[in-house]
Amino acid sequence: MKLYRNLMLVSCAAMALAGCGSDDISSPGTGGNVTINNPTTPTTPTTPTTPTTPTGVTPASGCPTIADPQGLKDDGTITGPTGTWRVCTLPSRINRSITLPKIAGLLYQMAGRVDVGTDGGFTKSAADSNVTLTIEPGVIVYGGTGVSWLAVNRGNKINAVGTATRPIIFTSRDNVLGLNTETSQGQWGGVVLLGRAKITDCTTGSTAANTCERQTEGAADPALFGGSDDADNSGTMQYVQIRYSGYVLGSNVELQSLTPSGIGSGTVLSHIQSYNSSDDGVEFFGGVPRMKYYVSVGADDDSLDVDVGARANFQYGIMIQRDGAGDALMEIDSNGRETETPRTDLRISNFTMIQRQVTSNNEANNLASILLRGNSDTTIANSIIVSPNNECLRMNGSGATPATLVARSFVMSCNATKYLGSGSYNAAAVQAQFGSGGNNNNDAFTSTLNAFINGVNELQVAVFNVTGLGAFFSPTTYIGAVKDSNDTWYAGWTCNSSAANFGSTSTACTSLPTN
Repeated sequence: MKLYRNLMLVSCAAMALAGCGSDDISSPGTGGNVTINNPTTPTTPTTPTTPTTPTGVTPASGCPTIADPQGLKDDGTITGPTGTWRVCTLPSRINRSITLPKIAGLLYQMAGRVDVGTDGGFTKSAADSNVTLTIEPGVIVYGGTGVSWLAVNRGNKINAVGTATRPIIFTSRDNVLGLNTETSQGQWGGVVLLGRAKITDCTTGSTAANTCERQTEGAADPALFGGSDDADNSGTMQYVQIRYSGYVLGSNVELQSLTPSGIGSGTVLSHIQSYNSSDDGVEFFGGVPRMKYYVSVGADDDSLDVDVGARANFQYGIMIQRDGAGDALMEIDSNGRETETPRTDLRISNFTMIQRQVTSNNEANNLASILLRGNSDTTIANSIIVSPNNECLRMNGSGATPATLVARSFVMSCNATKYLGSGSYNAAAVQAQFGSGGNNNNDAFTSTLNAFINGVNELQVAVFNVTGLGAFFSPTTYIGAVKDSNDTWYAGWTCNSSAANFGSTSTACTSLPTN
């Protein structure tokens, strides 16, 4: 992760997740041969011929009853441009399985850290609290003032399943009040899933003794993750937006939109959008994560960060940095601990990654649009990167077995330099790992993307049979995330911004849906 500049210091007792970054210096190259039709800002509805008085949202009469006897606290109402909403505040620790129902005119608030259940420890036992937080489609949960975040502890689950037309939204108080702009970020913490799968880079214990654990923050009661159950299940999240998250506590201490930490393969993640995180869009700390249909827009650090021994499979992803903001589109490593096992092992297919401009963070930290280093192995198949003003790929060689890359049907549109190497790798060694000219890879690709939708040139690229990478991967007939204009898996459950327009069925990120 990057070192933050002009950091807004906030007085608080908690500390959040720490990451890792690079501190070399890079020199940006020249633009490449790229054609991109940038998305337009969603159009504003025209004023009707006969003026009408908008009614807006009216507040629910009260808060629903939940199974936890602590109940929800009725904190009155909050008014923004979409109307007036009833505010129902969650308890700081949810001790029994509850459901947050969708009720017209009602928002749920996190007034600080909210724990789902109590941490059950390294190993599953009869002492687990076994709490499940269920969130119905269309529910909006917002972080109040201060460091608000959701921690789903080991031995407990989240069941947040929205739909394509009624996504679940986690957002900030300023979003409710209508104060946000296209550059707003870092207004609350995020969602943290804590599991019992294997990790590295231990806070306590060791990988050799199979007792490795890490902690997410430095409060008196830190949230812990890690274990020995790679099939662990932290629940399900589908059709979920996470907006304006990534609360900054200090240099290298911040939360992501979504932070799956030691989650096992039983956890289900699909149709997840991160919007304007002040840190990563999502960072996977170890475990065995699986995710399909991921959208990251406007992350101020990396769109995708994978480390501390994660063995991850992802398919179908759209990652778009805001112009002039963000670090790498992907950072894959293991925090410099090259001797620990399991190694970080990432396999992705059908990703479209776009970084239209050079950013000051990339320049200062010697980050190409993709950074591979540490104790990591990465396979990138059937994917596209468009970064006309940046180097596309940087690899750092360190330790006896440095980072590796396998590329198949991977095309890149970059500046003239294309590659960066450091440590035991130079640029030529990085190019050799990419293997331009073989395996249907192309580092001089002319993109014809229409925003993030494949054009003529993309559709002509031969496809790699990704099912050979494992049963998780679906057969595909095209590279990139979106085959053509008829392929609309991203529509409706995402939100629109000037950085990325997902169509008329998606609403604006700066506003709340009122249905």
